[in-house]
Amino acid sequence: MVVGVLLASVHPAAAHIVGQAGGFSSGIAHPLTGPDHFLAMLAVGIWGAQMGGRAVWTLPVTFPLIMTLGGIAGMMGLPMPSIELGIAVSIVALGTAIAAAWRPPEAVALLMVAVFALFHGYAHGAELPRAADPANYAAGFVIATGAIHLLGIAIGLVATRPFGGVPARLIGAAIALSGVWFLAA
Repeated sequence: MVVGVLLASVHPAAAHIVGQAGGFSSGIAHPLTGPDHFLAMLAVGIWGAQMGGRAVWTLPVTFPLIMTLGGIAGMMGLPMPSIELGIAVSIVALGTAIAAAWRPPEAVALLMVAVFALFHGYAHGAELPRAADPANYAAGFVIATGAIHLLGIAIGLVATRPFGGVPARLIGAAIALSGVWFLAA
């Protein structure tokens, strides 16, 4: 239901329109108002909870750390191809991993999350409002990302228990299908 509301209410490029406010508030708003970022970040938390063990915290900690590096690259204007494609693929891949209840070795999951985090971070950094302080903007998008990951962990912990984890898998399928929609948009 949450996925449906997000898809119905916001176009994929909506997160990539910078508002008048700069700095911290713009950084907070970017991942919260863009369903492409929101769904990928939510999926990281859900997948970590679904995998269990150390992945509950290593995936959601790795994402914002590497995302920050991508953000710096974006702020510096370093070339990185196919940003929007990478973001859409991240949604499909993370949603599919949840839908399949895939539990790869933790290193594989961390690498996958890290690569996707670079794309999301680059998009955040490249869209730094001109009047914004880069450090405050980055702090905003990192804090918002952490909050979304925590929400994903909570959803994952609740949805992986009943009915053999089917609710989590259905959420993953909805996220993956949303990613397909972003690819087509």
